[in-house]
Amino acid sequence: MRWTSVLAIFVLFWTMSLFLVLPFGVRTAEEAGEKSAPGHAESAPHSFSLGRVMLRAAIVGAVFTAAYVANYVYGWITVDQLDWAH
Repeated sequence: MRWTSVLAIFVLFWTMSLFLVLPFGVRTAEEAGEKSAPGHAESAPHSFSLGRVMLRAAIVGAVFTAAYVANYVYGWITVDQLDWAH
């Protein structure tokens, strides 16, 4: 598999992982012991760290990409095994 293919697969897994890890570690103003600012929803995050979310997504995306490439190399799950119609 070419490195550009691995990079493209990583980008896809990273994007999926970004939405997967987004809700974890979010604290509202009430949970942080602060008062919510006027006009903000009570469920809005108190502070948002984009860098932390991107790092978490990169770690999860790297794990998924490594599993995908390992499956590609070793053939643990093949297309024939997924063809349930026949």
